[in-house]
Amino acid sequence: LTINSVILIIQNLIMLREKQTAIEIENARLKLKNTEAVIQELKQQIHPHFLFNSLNTLKTLIKNSPGAAEDYLVKLSDFLRTSISAGNDNIVPISDELRFCLDYLGMQKIRYGGALKYTVDISEEQGKSGFIPAFSLQLLTENAIKHNALTKEFPLHIKIREEADRIIVSNNVRKKITPESSPGLGLINLAERYRILSGEEVIIKNSYEQFSVSIKILADERSNN
Repeated sequence: LTINSVILIIQNLIMLREKQTAIEIENARLKLKNTEAVIQELKQQIHPHFLFNSLNTLKTLIKNSPGAAEDYLVKLSDFLRTSISAGNDNIVPISDELRFCLDYLGMQKIRYGGALKYTVDISEEQGKSGFIPAFSLQLLTENAIKHNALTKEFPLHIKIREEADRIIVSNNVRKKITPESSPGLGLINLAERYRILSGEEVIIKNSYEQFSVSIKILADERSNN
């Protein structure tokens, strides 16, 4: 009787554990699907905003500088092609994201000329071995241009550099006389994507003279999972 009772208890414990495991697996599956949906929603919030601004810029260039408009259109086409080919990857090599970001900055350079300057200091080795969320650098540079005044007398200087295990995007602050009304969704979205994908925090520093955002370099692309 004692042996039978022990066997019965063990069987019940095994069945209970299997049931708990099945519940945990189902919860993990639902959490994954929810995470994927959130990431896709956050990514989709970026593209329409950028495209709207780009078309407005192109419209202005066509009127004022047809030659620059043609060059801008070529760069925009390359930029959108890269954006579409990125597919559903949430994490990309730094080199890919940097190339994407430089396409964007090239378009803005056509628009603003000497009023915009930018420098990049990221090693080739880091560019190939490190990973960051897709569209992150482009979003940060767009944020800098959006919220600052750009003039030839006082140009906006954007710096993209690596420091230890992070990439820092910084700019001198040139506040607009009439600041744009913005809920700051870009940085909020980026911070949320980092939290979902890796659990890492985005570090924002804002002073009277300089604004910077620091993002963690991810070790590999398995964060996509």
